[in-house]
Amino acid sequence: MIRVALLSKWHVHAVDYAREASENPNISISKVWDEDVERGQVWAKELEVPFDDQLERVLSDPEIDGVIVTSPTNLHKEIIMAAANHGKHIYTEKVLSFSRKDDEEIFSSLENTGVKFMISLPRLTSRYYLYAQKIIDDGVLGTVNMIRCRVAHNGAVPNEDHPNGWLPERFFDKDQCGGGTLIDLGAHPIYLANRLAGKPTAVSAHLHSLMGRGVDDHSVATVEYESGILAMLEASFVSTGSPFQLEIYGTDGTLMVEGNEARIKSSTHGMNEWTYPDLPTAIHSPLQQWVDDILHQEKPTIKKEDALQLTAVNEAAALSHKHEKRITIK
Repeated sequence: MIRVALLSKWHVHAVDYAREASENPNISISKVWDEDVERGQVWAKELEVPFDDQLERVLSDPEIDGVIVTSPTNLHKEIIMAAANHGKHIYTEKVLSFSRKDDEEIFSSLENTGVKFMISLPRLTSRYYLYAQKIIDDGVLGTVNMIRCRVAHNGAVPNEDHPNGWLPERFFDKDQCGGGTLIDLGAHPIYLANRLAGKPTAVSAHLHSLMGRGVDDHSVATVEYESGILAMLEASFVSTGSPFQLEIYGTDGTLMVEGNEARIKSSTHGMNEWTYPDLPTAIHSPLQQWVDDILHQEKPTIKKEDALQLTAVNEAAALSHKHEKRITIK
């Protein structure tokens, strides 16, 4: 049994991770900490576990084996490095940090500790990603040259129940979040494209604000890859009814994913009409992979490089927008 402490209810996915952890027979939620004491106390009461307002005391507790980090992103480095120093296994929400320098310091703190680390990049375990990766690896699309991926919702769009949209106000705090849509929702298109296209080498980004909340609420980044692939990656907090979209274009075919449905045209499948293939079974979620690594030393499919390259693209995108120019990733 892995005894975990939940570190902050700041992120909107904190409740989802708590639920998944509580449903996992190998995890026991043993404690809650939150930088917002009142919020943490309420959450701990809901979960019927103790609350502790001292992070150092939580991390020093020998009864705690691991932590689930859903704090403000600007606290990730401090919290994760402290947890590593205390030998606690670490599961964290994306993104890891705001800079490659901070990422490297975080990973350096994990070396030689025996700590098992996992970052939540859930779409890398999805059926459509697994299919897309296999199609590319098998050369079915020929030479892949273009990827487009879009993740969007209407979290910043006012409605009757939420005059500022359903996303919490803290998601528009640049100091805590490091940005808006691209660093948050845009993480999914970025890490998917990074996996499918390879090493990113340059970024041109436009981070716009329709609602004027201080951070971008709709954004687009063009990412260039060492493989020669170009990726157009889109994210939005101000799109209603916008489905998830993943488009992959090659010299011998095209793969289109909308929602959870895929269709393909290729020299193998036929070019005259779309074929709707059966998708493979999804693999274990990031949280389950973390558990399997801790208990059984099963190697996770989500890697350190996924976290590093996600941060690299986000960091370059922020610089590109700020300086209005293309930024190379060295």
